[in-house]
Amino acid sequence: MQSYLRSVSMAKSMVLQIVSLSSVLLLLLLLLLASRQAEGVTTPRGTSLRSQATALLHWKLSIKYSSKLQLGTWRDDSMNPCNWTGIACGDTRSRGGTTVKVIRAISLAGAGITGRLDALRFQSLPYLVILDLSDNNLLSGAIPPSIGSLAMLSSLNFSVTQLSGHIPVSICNLGRLTLMDLSINNLTGQIPTAFGNLSRLVFLYLNGNKLSGNIPSNLGQLRNMRELDLSMNILSGRIPYTLSNLTSLNYLDLHNNRLSGSIPDELGQVQPLQTLYLDRNNLTGGIPPSLGNLTMLKFMYFYRNQLTGLVPVELGMLSSLTNPDFSENHLTGPIPSSVVGNLTLVTYFSIGHNYITGSIPHEFGNLKNLEELYLLENFIYGSLLPSIGNMSSLSRISIHSNNLSGKLPNELGKLVSMEIIRLFDNQLSGPLPSTLFNLSNLVDIELAENQLTGHLPDLCQSKKLQDFQVFDNNLDGPVPIGLRDCSSLISLGINDNQFEGDITEAFGVYPNLNIIDLSSNRFGGRLTPNWGSCQNLTFIGFGHNMIEGNIPSNIGELKNLAVLELRNNRLNGEIPREIGKLISLYVLDLKHNQLSGHIHEQIGKLSNLELLGLSSNMLSGKIPEDIGNCVKLQLLQMNNNSLNGSIPGSLGNLVSLQRMLDLSMNDLSGPIPSELSKLEMLIYANFSHNLLSGVIPVSIASMQSLSIFDVSYNFLEGSVPRGIHNALDEWFIHNKGLCGDLVGMSPCNFPSVDHRQKHHKFILQIGLPMFFTTISVAAIVISFLICRKKVSQKTDDVRKRDVFSVWSFDGRMAFEDILNATEIFDEKYCIGEGSYGRVYKAELQGEQVVAVKKLHARNEEAHDEERFRHEIKMLTKIRLRSIIKLYGYCSHPRYRFLVCQFIERGNLASTLSNQQLAIQLSFIPFPPLASLQ
Repeated sequence: MQSYLRSVSMAKSMVLQIVSLSSVLLLLLLLLLASRQAEGVTTPRGTSLRSQATALLHWKLSIKYSSKLQLGTWRDDSMNPCNWTGIACGDTRSRGGTTVKVIRAISLAGAGITGRLDALRFQSLPYLVILDLSDNNLLSGAIPPSIGSLAMLSSLNFSVTQLSGHIPVSICNLGRLTLMDLSINNLTGQIPTAFGNLSRLVFLYLNGNKLSGNIPSNLGQLRNMRELDLSMNILSGRIPYTLSNLTSLNYLDLHNNRLSGSIPDELGQVQPLQTLYLDRNNLTGGIPPSLGNLTMLKFMYFYRNQLTGLVPVELGMLSSLTNPDFSENHLTGPIPSSVVGNLTLVTYFSIGHNYITGSIPHEFGNLKNLEELYLLENFIYGSLLPSIGNMSSLSRISIHSNNLSGKLPNELGKLVSMEIIRLFDNQLSGPLPSTLFNLSNLVDIELAENQLTGHLPDLCQSKKLQDFQVFDNNLDGPVPIGLRDCSSLISLGINDNQFEGDITEAFGVYPNLNIIDLSSNRFGGRLTPNWGSCQNLTFIGFGHNMIEGNIPSNIGELKNLAVLELRNNRLNGEIPREIGKLISLYVLDLKHNQLSGHIHEQIGKLSNLELLGLSSNMLSGKIPEDIGNCVKLQLLQMNNNSLNGSIPGSLGNLVSLQRMLDLSMNDLSGPIPSELSKLEMLIYANFSHNLLSGVIPVSIASMQSLSIFDVSYNFLEGSVPRGIHNALDEWFIHNKGLCGDLVGMSPCNFPSVDHRQKHHKFILQIGLPMFFTTISVAAIVISFLICRKKVSQKTDDVRKRDVFSVWSFDGRMAFEDILNATEIFDEKYCIGEGSYGRVYKAELQGEQVVAVKKLHARNEEAHDEERFRHEIKMLTKIRLRSIIKLYGYCSHPRYRFLVCQFIERGNLASTLSNQQLAIQLSFIPFPPLASLQ
């Protein structure tokens, strides 16, 4: 019994041990299954969550990212990626039916990622539905072909990165894709034709790349497509008519490509279309009338193509249209009034830069919602109708460069929302409506190049006006007071009118002013230092007025000034040294003023200067060597001044000088520098009417661009270099001894090299002198014996010969003697002055003393010549005690002066300055006189 019980006990113990072992094994199995479920070890495709995380960590090691992005959560010790930044997970079932976690989305838009996609193992992410790496400007490289393994991907967004290369064909394997955005990258090559297989695609954005080739016609198979954007590429060929099969399409953007051919008529079948952008291509033909069927269309942009023909009246059926733009084409005919009248929802209408004719339809007055109207640069005629006042929402109107005529309607003042009015370059006439005063929101008004008259109304009451252009009209009177205080102004152009007033009082300080042009008016007064306070000025145009006084020195504070144009005024004084601070200046035009003094060396600091005009002033002194630093100069005018000294060789550094180098009508002396031959692009050079001497450098002939080379009226000698392009003899006249091969010029007599003539030449050289010497000696002996006393007396006379003797007269020599004797009319030789000139005392060779009256240089050249002739008539025809003897006169482009008898302690100044007597005798006929020059 005990053994039985022992056996039973042993059996129970064995059972308990077996049960216990089974429990342990079962527990181990459950733990293993739980562990595998937690880690996703077994998935439908055998890719665990751990391996997906490992793939992301591997990519993380190859990239850089913004510190703002918390990719620090991507760690090896946290192998559950569902909690990582930018990662989203979802559930899926394993092969055994167990639900496990997998990565469904990667969203790292704008993460500042720098790197490539090559290291990202797409094969390890088979459950990915959303992949968004957009707005990472430094994400570069090609799109890996392995992306085609993301079979479950629905949304792919790589926009606004730096991806390059071709679009991989494998991307067309993503059959579940509904959105593909590869816009704004550097992708090249063609659009794969296999895109037609992406039947679920709803949104396709490939814009902003460098894709080329044709648009695949099988894109028309994507019947679920709603938005298609292929703009801003270099696509060519025709627009496929198969796009008409996209019956769900509401957005089509093909703008800014190289598409050609006509717009398919079939596009009129895409009824849901709301946006159609075909602008900036090479499309031809007419606008299809079938587009009138697109009754849901809101945006129609066809601008900048080569479309022709009339505007179809069927477009009047587009009742939903808000923004039509047909500008910059070749459209003709009038704007159909039926189209304008029915487009009641239009807020923007543009048909500028075409060949539109006819008048402006009055139906535009019905467009209450219209905010912007652009009819510019056409052939529209007629007037602005009063119905324009009904367009209560209008804020911008541009009808410039047409043939509009008549007066501006008063109703224009009703458009209180108006900000921009551009009606320039028409034939509008009459005064400006006073109702314009009501336009309190006006920012820009441009009425230039018309025939407007009358005074300006005040248009700056609200201090919002920024751009005001009324130049080239017939406006007159003073500028309105409100303009003086219009501190909002950025650009002001009132030039080429008849405005008047004191420039000092009419204009104030404009802190925002960039451009001001007051030229060709009747403004007087002086330039005040206020202009130096307009720190944003880049352009100052005050030419052709009556402005007086000095140029303010603080104008040198305008660091942005590019153009300073003050020509044809009455400015005097010196050119301020501070102009050398204007480092941005490229035009300095001070011609035709009364500026005096020297040209300061600071002008050489204007390294950006391209045009320098200083002609027709009273500048003196030397041309500074530093001007050679202005290496961008294309035009240099210093003519008609009193500059002296030599021409600096540094002018040869002005290698950009092309249009003109004019130093004529000065007192420049010395040789022409050979360095000028480096000015290879120079077309026009004028050194005439100076005191230049020496020979013309042979290297001048190498200047192939030279069309004019005028050195007339100087003291040059020697031969004119052969090869000067199209040389004329008039360029070289009135010099000391120039010769050459030009027609009308004395040939150069060079020694002969004929050996047969050498013997004859030797005989002539020896024999003839001997013969004439013998005759001369005999004559001298006889003369000496017979007329010794008379010869002695005549010798004394020769020693005191009269420079102005008819027998010994040399006009050029006398001219030089007078300039030398007065040191080019230096003040110390002046002995009197009248209203028209100064009188100088000149002691010539042979101790002869004469009086020289030099007339003042004036702008009225014809009047000067007439006055000069009157004085000559007076002195040659009248015999009065107070009138002295006239030896001669000089009529030179630089100088006009009379040479008269000098009377010691006589009233010579009053005699030669007697204007009244000259006027009284103005009727006397002008006799022929010998001149000094």
